[in-house]
Amino acid sequence: MITFSLQSGSNGNSVYVEAGGQRLLFDAGISGACAKNRMADHGRDICNVDALIISHHHADHVRCAGIFQRKFGLPIYMTRTTHKHAYPPLGDLSDVRYFRSGSSLSFGPVTVHTLRTPHDAADAVAFVVEYEQKRLGILTDLGHPFVGLANLLDDLDAAYLESNYDPGMLETGPYPPHLQARIRGVGGHLSNEESAELVCGCRSGRLKWVALAHLSESNNDPELALEAHRQQMGESYPYHVAPRDQVSSLMLV
Repeated sequence: MITFSLQSGSNGNSVYVEAGGQRLLFDAGISGACAKNRMADHGRDICNVDALIISHHHADHVRCAGIFQRKFGLPIYMTRTTHKHAYPPLGDLSDVRYFRSGSSLSFGPVTVHTLRTPHDAADAVAFVVEYEQKRLGILTDLGHPFVGLANLLDDLDAAYLESNYDPGMLETGPYPPHLQARIRGVGGHLSNEESAELVCGCRSGRLKWVALAHLSESNNDPELALEAHRQQMGESYPYHVAPRDQVSSLMLV
């Protein structure tokens, strides 16, 4: 299984996964031109993608889904509720394939498991991509460390894992109190420390690498996120940071 992040953060998200001859794109929060160019950076043609799978209706994950379909011909997989609440509206779509949150999708030999999350979006899901007994998690916009999340992470081979904010930066940053409360609340995002504790709690030894994802531009810094995780796991653990403004390196699962 091969994967890379096209972009990750509150300014836009998209993740590519390739396995078993299937080419899957998760979320469409960046422009079509940007997605095409960043795919090409790793020798991939976005027009060859087999499915665009949407996690939830917030703009940084869905805003360009309609463009991806109309410009590149990608079938879109999402829940009916996500389609209904998508903002901005997606426009005319010719190929939408609805799934129920919590169900699994099959793409040839690849299975995509969808997992309901308590993030404050209508019908939000995270993903686990499974191929030949390898499992990759795409775990962002999680709300809080909900029951079952730690066990799920411990049963993965690799993961993109939300590490959204540093509590000190959030408290002293530009966000008003109500927005700070939303981010810290049960429907918001995971802090660096919450993310690090989840990884530290993995006991099976299966999890080979973690890409810290969805870092806030205003309330986090890549070095702070890495430091919080290294305090828990040490300097040698293979952490990556999914960039906010460029494509990541290719990663193998």
